[in-house]
Amino acid sequence: MEISFDDVKYIYQPNSPFEHRAIDNLSFTIPSGSFVAVIGHTGSGKSTMIQHLNGLLIPTHGEVRVGDFSLKADRKKTNLKALREQVGVVFQYPEHQLFEETIQKDIAFGPSNFGVSEEEIQRRIHSSLQAVGLSSDMLERSPFDLSGGQMRRVAIAGVLAMEPNVLVLDEPTAGLDPKGQREIMDMFHDLHEDKGLTTVLVTHSMEDALAYADYCIVMDHGEMYMQGKPLEVFRQKEALNAVGLEVPEIIELLAKLEAELDISIPYEKQSLQELATLINSKLKGGAST
Repeated sequence: MEISFDDVKYIYQPNSPFEHRAIDNLSFTIPSGSFVAVIGHTGSGKSTMIQHLNGLLIPTHGEVRVGDFSLKADRKKTNLKALREQVGVVFQYPEHQLFEETIQKDIAFGPSNFGVSEEEIQRRIHSSLQAVGLSSDMLERSPFDLSGGQMRRVAIAGVLAMEPNVLVLDEPTAGLDPKGQREIMDMFHDLHEDKGLTTVLVTHSMEDALAYADYCIVMDHGEMYMQGKPLEVFRQKEALNAVGLEVPEIIELLAKLEAELDISIPYEKQSLQELATLINSKLKGGAST
């Protein structure tokens, strides 16, 4: 589903002493099937922006479109339930939202609230569990008996059981160790590819934005600061540093190799091990490209 913001503003507590303009003049389009990273320092408006995607917030001014759904300040809030069926949101620490006595009941909660048939719910339960790498043998277990990583996967399975067309990820790797972060992000990337989703990732990790996204939106003080393909964005070190963001270490390394050793290696989402092999090969060969 295509997503577009057209001159969107959002003001918290308008016409009060606590009025705060969280996003301002925000306009962009996310093509259907894209994997977009939204980055920016704390308070840049990222979370406010993504809460518009499923109607948790309605623009103070302007229009948000998600597929055929339109959200505008002067328009009655209709079809929000249908919109939320299409837009799945994985919030930070989604395992904190688990509450049912069994894994099966927790995953079934969303689809059952939207009137999905019992037979279809059972199909979705097994399909979503498989998608997050968990076994159906676990269905009768309490989610609170699982490890933290497994609990997060169960919570994500509950979002996937809605079979959304848009997946919104709000700092989905928060609190995980490096191995867990990589596994979760690989899982989301595979889901994005397999199901043809439109994926919006809000992250503080420049490395994740570089490795997984095909487009980046950089926000600062509620406004669009920069946008473009990840490599285009992350080559602008001074501009990023000016808003408190760092360039991914891999990009820094490749820039230093080119500046100091005249070794040019294009970044093509290689792993660190693959890059190390390429660097070693070029150093041994003594040839620049």
